[in-house]
Amino acid sequence: MPHKLRKIRKTRGSRTQGYGRIGQHRDAGSKGNRKVGRHKHLWSKVVAYEPDYFGNHGFTSPQSINKIVNTLNIQRLTEIAETDTIDLTEMGYTKLLGTGKITKALTVTIPTCSKLAEEKITKAGGKVITTSQATGA
Repeated sequence: MPHKLRKIRKTRGSRTQGYGRIGQHRDAGSKGNRKVGRHKHLWSKVVAYEPDYFGNHGFTSPQSINKIVNTLNIQRLTEIAETDTIDLTEMGYTKLLGTGKITKALTVTIPTCSKLAEEKITKAGGKVITTSQATGA
């Protein structure tokens, strides 16, 4: 419960309320720690914990940013499958990943597929057709 005898009541009218010069005790602005001083008083922290903080670090091609990979795990295949053949390309998927178990023997058509997913499907008696194989390239 608030009451009128709080400590701040003593310091009202004193301009700085006991924190010294103006601007101190405001947020984190006067700490000189958050991303500033890395080339000066925080250099030892950079050397110890972030040695790669300064300098250039590779290049990201603009073309790779635009590439969208829509993935699907094989655990969802049994839920999606109505028949023994599934064309995931028509559903908008671009890659099949190997998380989960599969029990049905399914024939799956997809542009790309991970090795683990392909192994699990063939072990279950199914078949994976990638679009590069389907076009004959």
